[in-house]
Amino acid sequence: MELHGITKRFPGVVANKDIELKVRRGTVHALVGENGAGKSTLMKILYGVQQPDEGTITVNGQAVALKTPTDAIDAGIGMVFQHFMLADNLTVLENVVLGAEKLHGIGDRARAKIRSISKEYGLDVDPDDLVEVLGVGARQRVEILKVLYRGAKILILDEPTAVLVPQEVAELFDNLRELKAEGLTVMFISHKLDEVLSVADDITVIRRGTTVATADPKTTTARQLAELMVGSALPNPSTEESTVTDKAVLTIDAVDLDGGVGQRKVLNNVSLTIHAGEIVGIAGVEGNGQAELVEVIMGMREPTSGRIWLDDKDISDWEVREIREAGVGYIPEDRHRHGLLLEAPLWENVILGHQTQPPNVKGQLIDAKAAKADTEAIVHDFDVRTPSITVTAGSLSGGNQQKLIIGRELRHQPRVLIAAHPTRGVDVGAQASIWAIIKKARREGMAVLLISADLEELVGLSDTLRVILRGGLSAPFDPDVVTREELGAAMTGADGHGHGEQEDTK
Repeated sequence: MELHGITKRFPGVVANKDIELKVRRGTVHALVGENGAGKSTLMKILYGVQQPDEGTITVNGQAVALKTPTDAIDAGIGMVFQHFMLADNLTVLENVVLGAEKLHGIGDRARAKIRSISKEYGLDVDPDDLVEVLGVGARQRVEILKVLYRGAKILILDEPTAVLVPQEVAELFDNLRELKAEGLTVMFISHKLDEVLSVADDITVIRRGTTVATADPKTTTARQLAELMVGSALPNPSTEESTVTDKAVLTIDAVDLDGGVGQRKVLNNVSLTIHAGEIVGIAGVEGNGQAELVEVIMGMREPTSGRIWLDDKDISDWEVREIREAGVGYIPEDRHRHGLLLEAPLWENVILGHQTQPPNVKGQLIDAKAAKADTEAIVHDFDVRTPSITVTAGSLSGGNQQKLIIGRELRHQPRVLIAAHPTRGVDVGAQASIWAIIKKARREGMAVLLISADLEELVGLSDTLRVILRGGLSAPFDPDVVTREELGAAMTGADGHGHGEQEDTK
């Protein structure tokens, strides 16, 4: 597949400019670049979601016009998105054939085809399994199987390791090597440069909308890639000397959350204390209670039993607004669903969650002038790259959206910061900036609960580490001595410990 002179303009922005890309058949080709560099736009063009203003795309030497995803699929191009698109209440077979019923029917022929593809490419997927019982790694293999079932010969994988533990990453890379061996071509988009170097045959670097370099993973280091991407060295998340005090700021005491009739507890006897100047990291495979723990702390859900204390105040049954006003900051897991109004300007987004607090209000009314001045300060202090505070939040890159949210929360100087996946889907430059912000907040005495799927981030930033599995917390791990493998084993239950009954609390 080759791309020549691909250019895509939006009002006020050139997203792609003269992109040149050559992808060899039967290889893993990695695409790296900062948030806002134009990777997402380029992938949307390749998958027919958007059309280029200029340039040509050829597949197997033939020029193709990709006006819809159907055109892309017909050309043999399939895409596996970062956020899975599976129906939990359906089987693997039902998910795979949905929308492709004409290919092999919906019964035995389809089942046989799925088994054949699964065996051929080492995917280890049973067509009769319910999706809801599958782990994250297995779900991803189902997504890959969906595009193979539709005849894809070129697979685009968008941040495929974002939600995987180390063991699942290793399995995915084995799958990619199998796909490659069978003659398929994989485009691999990732911010994790060590992973790119381990799995890619070729690397293309995009900066500011255009291709700036190609790199050979055999002779290129992560540091060199980072410099090509952002003009700076690869960041290190490591904390400095301990700033942990003996002042307990947030205390979670024996919290349970029922999962409904006939369901296991979503949270099981969770106890946790975070002190001023301390970062407590929570590691875990998604779906083990992380999101519910955050919701309980923030007042979105009330615990079935147990209590939550902010200093000496019991906040277990407080409303979200009361908890916010009491000094709890919140960086949500999904910035688009829970953090921003994408169609609203930046200054209105800065008011979100703080609409009852200065400087956003004057009496009973919103103070637009003060909110705009506050937004200008956030843009300056947190390096949010934007032409104006009046542009929509949706027009910013993911990294800049994230810095806007973090700036919004920290401007109110919270006593506790709940940070759920604060660097998910951001490039190494934005990641370094966010790490520095979190470390500075810690030094200034803030208590931080850090939930992340990035083990390097957790080990590097946390003073104490816990693993959440099936709603229960493990005993504390020391980030200075724990290995990624030990954490990965605890996250999947391979260490032999179920965490419903805690061995220890801190």
